[in-house]
Amino acid sequence: MQAVYASSRFTQFTANCVNFLIYLNLATGIGRESAIALSKAGWNVVLTARRADALHETSLLCQSSESCMILAGDVKDEDFVKRLFTETSLICFVGRVDLLFNNAGVNSPAVPLEEVTLETFQNVISVNLIGPFLCAREAVKVFKNQTPIGGRVINNGSLSAHTPRPNSTPYTASKHAMTGLSKCLNLDGRAFDITCTQIDIGNAETSLTARMEKGVLQPDGRRMPESTFDVAHVAAAVVHIANLPTDVAVPHFTIMASKAPFAGRG
Repeated sequence: MQAVYASSRFTQFTANCVNFLIYLNLATGIGRESAIALSKAGWNVVLTARRADALHETSLLCQSSESCMILAGDVKDEDFVKRLFTETSLICFVGRVDLLFNNAGVNSPAVPLEEVTLETFQNVISVNLIGPFLCAREAVKVFKNQTPIGGRVINNGSLSAHTPRPNSTPYTASKHAMTGLSKCLNLDGRAFDITCTQIDIGNAETSLTARMEKGVLQPDGRRMPESTFDVAHVAAAVVHIANLPTDVAVPHFTIMASKAPFAGRG
């Protein structure tokens, strides 16, 4: 099924091809909504995640089949990531990649640090950091070797890159590390017209935030409901950043529910 999608989508790309590479975390809705919004804004998109069926569902919601390709795989798999960027840059007529959206993410059970297993910690780091690193590394290779050079990376961070939730050591550590990756991409890519934005999202309304209506654990031990906001606003922000020229950098972008408990204590 993967090969069918690859051949049928790519052979229909046009000569003014613009590629968008995304690791689509289908559980959250952020990846799916962003892919749809970019497609409707005129981007050709390449979607990747582990589940081919879910990718196919998303592709049907994009602007057209001609502007969307899917490749199922795991971004923690180095060989898959290399193949992903080799295929998308070579098969497309102009051979360009202009944008990478690193949207991979996984959380872990909220437990005290002393109860976190090495397996749990390594899994979170693998998905939230190693996957984005592999994708960014391969994207930069393409950015530096295409004509004209350059491109943009958008990394999905989190409010946890600034302020942790209780009992969230693996996730918070991974998102702070994402900030370091984003800063290095900006610095090291500057001479090659490569920019990176870390978009830190707080309480976008998806299936994962439904629990917030019932209450989530706060630092003082209470469980309090938290406000959310429409994920469409995240997708609109992604499109805005994606459409900026590479001589414009947006190193950090925070978007959140206005009443989320982030701006101050409590």
